[in-house]
Amino acid sequence: MSFLGNKTVNLLNLHYGLRALAMNVGGVFFAVYLLKAGVSVPLVLGSISLILAGRFCLRPLALMAGKRWGLRAVVMIGSLLQAVPYLILPHVEGANLYLLALCLSWAVADMLYWTSFHAYFAALGDAEHRGQQVSAREALATSVSIIGPVLGGWALTTIGATAAFGIAAVISAGSALPLLAGPQVKVAEQTQGAVRAARTGFMLLMADGWLCAGWVWLWQIILFTNLSRSFTAFGGAVALGAIVSAIAGLVLGRFVDQGHGRRAAVLAFMVMAGALIFRASVSSPALSMLANALGALVVCLNTPPMMRAIYNMSKASPCPLRFHMVTEGGYDLGGSLGCLVSAGLIALGMPLPATMLLALLGAFSMMTLLRRYYANGA
Repeated sequence: MSFLGNKTVNLLNLHYGLRALAMNVGGVFFAVYLLKAGVSVPLVLGSISLILAGRFCLRPLALMAGKRWGLRAVVMIGSLLQAVPYLILPHVEGANLYLLALCLSWAVADMLYWTSFHAYFAALGDAEHRGQQVSAREALATSVSIIGPVLGGWALTTIGATAAFGIAAVISAGSALPLLAGPQVKVAEQTQGAVRAARTGFMLLMADGWLCAGWVWLWQIILFTNLSRSFTAFGGAVALGAIVSAIAGLVLGRFVDQGHGRRAAVLAFMVMAGALIFRASVSSPALSMLANALGALVVCLNTPPMMRAIYNMSKASPCPLRFHMVTEGGYDLGGSLGCLVSAGLIALGMPLPATMLLALLGAFSMMTLLRRYYANGA
């Protein structure tokens, strides 16, 4: 398969798979563990908003680091720093200082990692195979996601939070190892037009951030509640969703690369809208697990057309790192605002399922922007 012929991208995807394993062993339990630790739903959403706001404010540091050490080194540093929040999380008990330390450490690690990773992937990937390369990456991630949540749920239940999140920390740090064989990509000292080239990407990622506030974080809280706050059941539900995602992923990437980006964007929105309404209407454990599994199919439909557009715009921009500083800033703003609005409405008494439907605004905006992008022959 020609899209697997890029050995550098294959190394990046191996790294991404290991990082996804760490995320699924520990990271997917972030919000629900805070609930178990006595943090209220509005404060959980407020904590996520603080992390995203911190990422936005600290993002210029990614450019400074990239210019000094290059993209590969910054991705590796970000991978190592992402282990730190897992070591802090077991010490959170309500709104204590550990919660603040958790938010700040996660903001720093994510800021360095995601900005540099997306820039690195965009610079080294192939435009003509972008959808399939992204789908191969996501298929690997979802494959390990079948194992990770089950392992994480078992570990939290049987050996405790310190050991469970410690395993996630070790895997996260180890994900940097495949990058040792990757090439260095330098960051230009000065460029012109990088911000202008990222305008569409900024709006896309801002819509995606708003969407994730309800689709990802608020839904995790609802799902955990519907499953009687069981780590084991929650991990099983996430694993079931990963199975659905792994089956569908690679086919949809080829669909985008063959020139069907507009149709893929519309299909993704229609399925997402239906899945959101379904999620908002269920409360039983069985239907909640089904709703979560159907949501995994939405991710497979949505990720290839969106990330193909983002990565190709990035590679064509004057500087991929500066491009992703702008677009990731859009995600931070959209996600932070979405979480704050949701937290405020919930604090005022709005039911969680109704609040989750605000994500439809982000989904519709993404579809509109992607249709416009692919209509221009991209």
